[in-house]
Amino acid sequence: MPGVDLVFRAEVLRLVAKIPFGHVATYGQIAAMAGFPRRPRQVGMILKGLPEGTELPWHRVINALGYVPSKGRWWGAMVQIARLREEEIEVDDQGNLDLARYQWKGVRIRPKSKFDAKKSPQLLNRADGKRP
Repeated sequence: MPGVDLVFRAEVLRLVAKIPFGHVATYGQIAAMAGFPRRPRQVGMILKGLPEGTELPWHRVINALGYVPSKGRWWGAMVQIARLREEEIEVDDQGNLDLARYQWKGVRIRPKSKFDAKKSPQLLNRADGKRP
């Protein structure tokens, strides 16, 4: 369904724009907050497709293990690490950081239906997309 993909993309971009300076979020966290907890790879694909020079803080999105993924994209990883360091996020030369220290706690999940809102309108703050 192309409509779903456009909604997902728009929500991913909206959420990434909200990640505060000096904080990071995981691909899975953004996917879950967007309402699609099983699509963390697609979050990465959306960010990879951004135009060069974008103002969106794409560099604040990392993997669930707390490091900047570099497989097949070492140059992009180096740029991402440099940008994170500019925000005073401590990142080692391999791209590892303290996720517990820097992870953004997120925003309220936008329920897909009235039923979902009644079930649990709480913050989502786990990288695996499960509610606390």
